[in-house]
Amino acid sequence: MGHDHGHDLGHHHHHHHHGSDEPTSLPPALDMSVPDSELTPSQLSRRSMLRRTGLLGAGLAAGSVLGGAGQAAAAPAATASSHGSSHGSRSNGYLWLAGDHHIHTQYSSDAKYRVIDHVRQANAHGLDWMVITDHGSEAHAKIGVEKVNPDIVDARDKIGDTLVFQGLEWNIPAAEHGTVFVHPGKNEVAVLKEFENSFDGSVKKASSNTPANEALAIAGINFLADQVRRRKVRDALFLANHPARKGIDSPHEIRGWRDAQPTIAVGMEGAPGHQAAGLAAPQGPGSGRGYYDGSPSADSFPGYPLESYRTWGGFDWMTATVGGLWDSLLAEGKPWWITANSDSHSVYADTSMRGPNSNFSANGRYDDPVYGGGLNLTDGDYWPGQYSRTHVGASSFSYQAVMDGIRDGRVWLDHGGLISGLNAQVRSGSKAVTLGGSLVVRRGSQVDLVIEISLANGPNWSQFVPQLARVDVIRGAVTGRVADKDAFATPDTKVVKSFEVNKSTGSVRLTYSLGRVDQPLYVRLRGTDGNRSAVGLNGAAVDPVGPAMDVVGDADPWKDLWFYTNPMWVLPA
Repeated sequence: MGHDHGHDLGHHHHHHHHGSDEPTSLPPALDMSVPDSELTPSQLSRRSMLRRTGLLGAGLAAGSVLGGAGQAAAAPAATASSHGSSHGSRSNGYLWLAGDHHIHTQYSSDAKYRVIDHVRQANAHGLDWMVITDHGSEAHAKIGVEKVNPDIVDARDKIGDTLVFQGLEWNIPAAEHGTVFVHPGKNEVAVLKEFENSFDGSVKKASSNTPANEALAIAGINFLADQVRRRKVRDALFLANHPARKGIDSPHEIRGWRDAQPTIAVGMEGAPGHQAAGLAAPQGPGSGRGYYDGSPSADSFPGYPLESYRTWGGFDWMTATVGGLWDSLLAEGKPWWITANSDSHSVYADTSMRGPNSNFSANGRYDDPVYGGGLNLTDGDYWPGQYSRTHVGASSFSYQAVMDGIRDGRVWLDHGGLISGLNAQVRSGSKAVTLGGSLVVRRGSQVDLVIEISLANGPNWSQFVPQLARVDVIRGAVTGRVADKDAFATPDTKVVKSFEVNKSTGSVRLTYSLGRVDQPLYVRLRGTDGNRSAVGLNGAAVDPVGPAMDVVGDADPWKDLWFYTNPMWVLPA
């Protein structure tokens, strides 16, 4: 049995196109071999910000307590370069790069900012990579993808220390939205344009819940895989966005995407954007966090409970429920990763408005935004990196390394700067793997989980230093493929350990024994500021102090902060 699971877990590592991607040299602000005195004022300001937030050369560098044998086993060859331990935390030989894969510009009918506005903001808020994802639609399909590209190319040139991918927000046929993005290159526009025109649910009038439309979604994912195989683009990824918001991403659809192309369809938003939407009126929009404030419709999957239409501590119900839909996918022994992002359209308390006299339907874009005079307190978004961050373990500062890190599940996410850095491993003897990895051990081997966390060491963007109160270890049995593709629960996953964190600065090291392992399992982590908690949906024996369901109209996102990691597997042979 373990062998089969190992095969499932191994097949998402495809590096056939890896060698052609030269690592981008590290930006000066991140390269600690460049002294402060040689930086421009803006580079120095970026370096100071990264130092303040603990993201530069601190805590979890390669020489940390988790170095040694585990590092040698996990470190990719590309890390022997001159990067040192400059950015993020260089742990396990990886550079941890923060990013956001879901961002809208003036080329989306419901947004307003220029590409450069988002890139500057992302850069100022400490992000290393980002994806521009304007909405697919009939209007956008005619003029959008190629119109935004020069702005993206220009931003790549102007802000060299942020990787800017081009993608789009796909209206998945028969389902919700998804991020689709490709490795930059001469065909990035052509491939995205053909994809949108051929497979977008809005363009193809294929949004209703029918088998034909579900098949069109699979065809779209297969198309992306084919473009990579034929070397049209170097790489492509698909992630499902706000999956539980409308209840229309059924469990069998998610499994269908993943199983069709496991190297392309790799995950979903664990936490949606629009996190400011829950701020109470009149100082905020007074909606649900993530705009999760709806109820079932004709196209919704009937099995989902009403609670699934709300966020839980800002996270999607599929991710937040221990033993729920995400765990039911992981219990199959197959990768399916989570991310977090801004979904930024219109930023809370920003002062800009769309360019006056804009004609989106004629031009496929709004005119550049202008100063609007007042604070936009009914807008529900944050700037990229201001609240939500997805941290990816990358072998170098390059587009391909970020895509490989996402595909391989070396990803953790946080809200509100709850922590500065995280390094987790499962270890047995001299062998160790980090997030997303599979540790193959002899049956009956002793296995330990070792966690090192750099606590927040400076104020976040709401000007307070978050305090991590608790870290939970969630463990699940790998039970193999499900007979029922619409299963969204697994009985063998629960919180097995909660660590109280009794310090507010520096770092904490936590160890937990998984015992002598004779059956395949996975572990994942989450942590909280402890401000809001509740017994999980599956009861206290499964999740005694999990996230509480967010109150529509009164959910201050800064008062309820969590981090989540992707899983690690232990596979006894």
